[in-house]
Amino acid sequence: MKVTPQTAQFLTETLSSDCAVVRAATESLDRLSLLPGFPFSLLSIASAICSNFEYWFGFVNRKQGAFSLCHAASLIVNSLEGENQGVKIAAATYLKNLTRRNIDEDGGPHSKVGKEFKDQLLCTLLQVEPAVLKVLIEAFRIIVSAKVIKQNSWPELVPDLRSAIQNSHLFNNGAQSQWNTINALTVLHALLRPFQYFLNPKVVKEPIPMQLELIAKEILVPLLVVFHLYVEKVSKINTTRDLEIETTLLLVCKCIFFSMRSYMPSDLAPLLPALCRDLIDILGSLSLDSMVATGNEFLVRLKTAKRSLQIFCALVTRHRKYSDKLMPDMINSALSIVKYSKNLSKLDFLSERIVSLAFDLISHVLETGPGWRFVSPHFSSLLDSAIFPALEMNEKDISEWEEDADEFIRKNLPSEIDEVSGWREDLFTARKSAINLLGVISLSKGPPIGTSSNGSLASSKRKKGEKNKGNSRRSSIGELLVLPFLSKFPIPSEANGAQAEILNNYIMANLHRNKWDVGITVLYLPLVSLLSYCGYCDSYFGVLLGYGGLLDFLKEQEPRYTTTLVRTRLLPLYKSSVCLPYLVAPANWVLGELASCLPEEMSADVYCSLLNALNMPDIGDTSCYPVRVSAAGAIAELLENDYMPPDWLPLLQAVIGRIGLDDEDSSVLFQLLSSVVEAGNANVAVHIPSIVTPLVTTISKCIPADLEPWPQMIEKGFAALAVMAQSWESFLAEEHEQKESSEKWASGRAAVGRAFSVLLQQAWLPFMHPSEGEGSTPSCIDDASMLLRSIILSVTGSNEIQELKIFDLLFVWTDLIADWHAWEESKDMSVFDCIQEVVDLQNKYGSREFIAKPMPSPTSAVPIRSIFEGIGAFVSEAILQYPSATWRACSCVHMLLHVPSYTIETEDVKQSLALSFSRAAFSRFKVVQSIPCSLWKPLLLAIASCYLCYPELVERMLDEDGDGGFAIWLSALQYACSSSYEPGLTMESEIKLIVPRFLSGPIFLLVSVSHLIVMTLAKVIERLLEVGKPCGHLLNSVLEAFVRFIEMEEEGDEVEEDEDDEEADSDEDVNEETEDDDEDSEVDEHEETEEEFLNRYAKAAVGLQDGTIIEEGDVEEQDHVIELGGFNDIDPQMVVQSLLKERYHLVLQQGHTSPPQLISSVLDAFPGFRIFFQQSMSI
Repeated sequence: MKVTPQTAQFLTETLSSDCAVVRAATESLDRLSLLPGFPFSLLSIASAICSNFEYWFGFVNRKQGAFSLCHAASLIVNSLEGENQGVKIAAATYLKNLTRRNIDEDGGPHSKVGKEFKDQLLCTLLQVEPAVLKVLIEAFRIIVSAKVIKQNSWPELVPDLRSAIQNSHLFNNGAQSQWNTINALTVLHALLRPFQYFLNPKVVKEPIPMQLELIAKEILVPLLVVFHLYVEKVSKINTTRDLEIETTLLLVCKCIFFSMRSYMPSDLAPLLPALCRDLIDILGSLSLDSMVATGNEFLVRLKTAKRSLQIFCALVTRHRKYSDKLMPDMINSALSIVKYSKNLSKLDFLSERIVSLAFDLISHVLETGPGWRFVSPHFSSLLDSAIFPALEMNEKDISEWEEDADEFIRKNLPSEIDEVSGWREDLFTARKSAINLLGVISLSKGPPIGTSSNGSLASSKRKKGEKNKGNSRRSSIGELLVLPFLSKFPIPSEANGAQAEILNNYIMANLHRNKWDVGITVLYLPLVSLLSYCGYCDSYFGVLLGYGGLLDFLKEQEPRYTTTLVRTRLLPLYKSSVCLPYLVAPANWVLGELASCLPEEMSADVYCSLLNALNMPDIGDTSCYPVRVSAAGAIAELLENDYMPPDWLPLLQAVIGRIGLDDEDSSVLFQLLSSVVEAGNANVAVHIPSIVTPLVTTISKCIPADLEPWPQMIEKGFAALAVMAQSWESFLAEEHEQKESSEKWASGRAAVGRAFSVLLQQAWLPFMHPSEGEGSTPSCIDDASMLLRSIILSVTGSNEIQELKIFDLLFVWTDLIADWHAWEESKDMSVFDCIQEVVDLQNKYGSREFIAKPMPSPTSAVPIRSIFEGIGAFVSEAILQYPSATWRACSCVHMLLHVPSYTIETEDVKQSLALSFSRAAFSRFKVVQSIPCSLWKPLLLAIASCYLCYPELVERMLDEDGDGGFAIWLSALQYACSSSYEPGLTMESEIKLIVPRFLSGPIFLLVSVSHLIVMTLAKVIERLLEVGKPCGHLLNSVLEAFVRFIEMEEEGDEVEEDEDDEEADSDEDVNEETEDDDEDSEVDEHEETEEEFLNRYAKAAVGLQDGTIIEEGDVEEQDHVIELGGFNDIDPQMVVQSLLKERYHLVLQQGHTSPPQLISSVLDAFPGFRIFFQQSMSI
């Protein structure tokens, strides 16, 4: 009983402002958490209500002993006066975290959550105050996920919760109740929440979970009766004054939504018509233009309406079997809501979200087969009274343009080039939903010529591949209605801007007649004219957004449609003498959206217009930032769709010229610069030496004085420079292959290397020797690694290593990557590329500073690791933690062990690396060893490399856990050498001939693998023979691998010849294929059905769980050459010959003989080996 007072005291201390007190109290709570009664103490403190506990324990036959614990907690907490609320929330929070710790990750049977605790938690949840309930419900969700969803081990929960809801204070017919209805429904909501998603992705058609069926039958069905009564009571008015009733309606809607979002409980399906009528009544009670947000009741009613529309959308998209007959009423309800789009600027966020969902519901219905019948009669009124009013510019748009331009862009002009746009799925605005609906309407087909408009609707849906066949008989609504509607709005010009000129003349006349203040008038005259002219542009703003939603429609039309639209409705905006940024920005966005279907002859004019918009300066106090951002995004889209400017330099100058003027502009321009460099390739690469220095200068001025996360502008700058470095190195490699003069680009390479070195010195060297305990969060490691690689590649002499401060930069870099644990999230492969160049640099100049730690300096601390040790720490961590980098990390193992020039003084570093690598690789292998998969190969080969260097140490390390690790590795390596090893991915037949798929690149890449396998197994055989252990099976593995390698080497020449022939044939056929593309694309294109989608993802889920599917990103890394340094000079034939000559007779003495077929295969490849077998057989 002493646990509760101590717990309450320590929880109170956690609220202290003294960090030391908080830390001590937390440690004390952690010690108390080991006691069995501690969770009950937390529950008691969180609730602090004794009478309700007593009632509940009688209700569920609870023991009387727990009541005294609750009573003691109640007295203690109630005595805490002002800190009462904080202590309750602290107890609930600690209990939530404790529950998460006590529940196994897989919800296994050893989870430390008993039945008594679960029952008392449920009791507490039913009565605590809202602030505590909000925290404590999280603990309940954790238990539900483990005990109800995964194990179904809480059978009493549903009956107890049903009883609690029936006897709660709103549902018990006026009798006094201990249970709060809102709390009980909140618990039900938490119980149903996991069912909103499919629970078992490995099953193609997953049955309805039995737990959900039980909940629906026992709780939801009776609850809908009460729900109907409440709806009848409140639907005739906008909102009640009873917050509890409104909250009850909302919670019931949430529960219904989660129960049917993925599944459809069988007992719930027959009640859908009645439920939908109730939801329609709720929606019909809304009057968004007259409702004033006064009080929480109004807010809750809006949330209920939003959830009702989400239920309708789920029914239409997931449960068509039940929703077809309900669609007419749904559509009528949605049509009554979308009319409020006329007042969009006056609606709050939740009201606008409701309008957005109503648009979405109409779109979903129209995409179904019967949708045409229900929606088509309303096309004209929808377009005129709902969709277009939502697209027109309003006061809120102008306010956001000036006060929060990024928010304006995110909502209206989303672009892939600007991260502030966010994910498009998050743009829950009525305008975006209206644009989407406009696109769906435009794709709808009109009735067949000569038939009734009420004809068969199944044929109204366009099927891919029928574009050409259907056009002669059916016209789309985009052609019949949408384009004509948008065309009736004239493009703003000087003619319809005459009123602005009249206003200017009026102001000037009054200036002279009434002697107005000249300075003020001259200052505001342009603004007044601009605002007047804007009145003519609101509608055309909507027209432009409408065009942006017609991309899919225009792709289906002949190119002349797009040509006419761009030439007559968009490009004139850029040539108008009165330039309004409010129109140019959406015009930029539309051109970007249409980039994929722009006719080739229009691309040049579009590009010039966008380039002018990119340079548009601010007009007085009116910011043109959205214009520049949208122009940058559109240019990037144009380049991505293979448009090549005739001259790249003006674009580069325009981009670089504005970088540094404004941080927001600079972030976007850096992204555009990356796109330009990637698209331009060699055309842009020739300019990189001249543009890199000013960019580095601009970025250097903005680098902060610490290693904390940098501003976005700096990160984008480093990313752009990394792209430039990659492009530059690729360009130089191509020039070298074409045997161009290396002297021609030597100065350029030196300039690039110096510029990058200056930048990294400023960014890193101040932190070369951080003080002990000082933490850092480095930024842009991947991009900086690319820059460092470029610096290393620019080195042409040992003196440049000192001039460019290579060692200093590498010391900082290796310290950063060794202790950096965020890299696995972004697949930073540039780190591995840089490691390869570091190893090559050391091998080229033989400097021991790469391997050994530097001598201590009196003025600076000694780095914790040498350069190679820091790299080794990173590689080991990558092997352990990052499956998709396993191939690259293991490739680095071979490089670091076999390529560098180690000396006697640095041998300890090599030994340390070998042990670290083999330990990491074997630890990772034990995780995936149950099923042979693609990760076996790199891990086994990495251990093999380490074994070649230090066989005794590696063997001892593998066996240090006493589980036969060495035998496990050796057996797996043997299996990988056999022809039965099939990792599951498709593979070339040639590669199966040797160690299957050790690498998936050209034949010559397999030479290193052959060396490694043969030498490793030979080394193992020697060691086993020394101790008298049998090893004949290993000798057979060596011979099998060697024979397969020889056969593949012979076939490799034939493969290369065939590839050359195929390339020549493909060049001859490319023109014919291009001509047939238009005809075949529609035929070959296949729209994936729902069944195919579910099948594909079920197979993927099984593969991911079994480990048989290779991680994304690792497939392309398998063709890296395994660098074995001096071992590459060893001929496998000589190894095998030596093994047969010196060891085969010892194997025979062990009673082992090789299969005759294997001996025959060896002799066919090398007849000279016959003497070894004959001599051995005679012994």
